[in-house]
Amino acid sequence: MKLNIVPAGAGLKWARQGMRTFWRQPLAMSGLFFIFMATVSLVSVVPFIGGALALVVLPALTLGMMAATQIASEGKFPMPSVLFSAFKAGAHRKTMFHLGGWYALIFLAVMLVSTLVDGGTFAKVYFGGAPMTPEVVSTDSFQAALWVSMLLYLPLSMMFWHAPALVHWYGMPAGKSLFFSLMACWRNLKAFVVYVIVWFVVFMAAGTVSLLVTSLLGDPQLMMAVFMPMALMVAAMFFTSMLFSVRDCFSTEAVDESSRPPAASD
Repeated sequence: MKLNIVPAGAGLKWARQGMRTFWRQPLAMSGLFFIFMATVSLVSVVPFIGGALALVVLPALTLGMMAATQIASEGKFPMPSVLFSAFKAGAHRKTMFHLGGWYALIFLAVMLVSTLVDGGTFAKVYFGGAPMTPEVVSTDSFQAALWVSMLLYLPLSMMFWHAPALVHWYGMPAGKSLFFSLMACWRNLKAFVVYVIVWFVVFMAAGTVSLLVTSLLGDPQLMMAVFMPMALMVAAMFFTSMLFSVRDCFSTEAVDESSRPPAASD
């Protein structure tokens, strides 16, 4: 396997490829993302362990969205079952659960650090144990815990960005996949910065359009009714674009071509 170094402009290309692939199968990709969110929500309500269990399945479900993107990029309709590809019997299913376990442990460690900053208020709000009120959000301790959590989540996100794909398609063990994912993001940091900026602009544009629509309708109460579907659509596009960063950052001749994400033209 070879780690590729890509130019900063690759970040824009990944976003464009994700949007283009989404619009090839908009109903399928939107539906799969809805199932993704619904699955996480259902798992999270399991008594006592729901929150941690939801974190465990996140890498596997993210891989499912990548697998759906691969199918959609070929002009085919991804069926709902593809979202659960990582859970099917195979050589890498156990490794994928190991990956999910690491994600849950590290994420909970980040939340634990945040409790040392504000006494656990941010963690309670995040996990739904406390309401998010303007009074709570505006406190200095909450803001500090928020920024500390965001700072610590960045390396976590980099470690797990490519890891599900590296386990599923490239056959890597969990620890090795985390290392190579972190290195890929770090070595291609400029491209990922551009990528994040592009999606931030797209998300803000969606919010602006929603505001304009509700203003034209003359009913501010419709803001969330307009914004939420648009935000979910943009989020689905974002997840659709993730696969293209894997395709650009990694290449291999050691793995059979049928078992890896095929290269795609821009």
